[in-house]
Amino acid sequence: MKTAYIQTPLGTAEISGDENGIAMISIRNSETEISENIPETLREAVDQLRDYFAGKRTDFTFKLNPSGTDFQQKVWQELLKIPYGKTVSYMDITKKLGDVKAIRAVASANGKNPLWIVVPCHRVIGTDGSLTGYAGGLWRKKWLLEHESPTAQQSLF
Repeated sequence: MKTAYIQTPLGTAEISGDENGIAMISIRNSETEISENIPETLREAVDQLRDYFAGKRTDFTFKLNPSGTDFQQKVWQELLKIPYGKTVSYMDITKKLGDVKAIRAVASANGKNPLWIVVPCHRVIGTDGSLTGYAGGLWRKKWLLEHESPTAQQSLF
């Protein structure tokens, strides 16, 4: 497993993966030295993330290889279907999975998403339209949603 650290507008991102795909992308809350040399197996992911932050990319095409339970994988697959610039509620996801009583399990799987930004858990909001918990901090979630907003606005939240 190879790892690289890149600077983003939201802090240092850690990217890990191998020839089977990217297994983890996370944002770090502490300062970490930025990688000078990006391993070949991570280069496509790094380039696409940089393009995303530069406003040149709205989707990701590199191979993913996250570890998780079958249920978590199902939730993450639903998250991948949320279009750029759109949001859904936890209830919307539970309905698509066919079990509205699984809202807490869906929220838990969402919080355990190992692929920051790429599996867009930041696009999940409360049923009432409010920002809800986000492992990277609500300020980052707000920034990401504003970054993806189809129209320039003062502030969404």
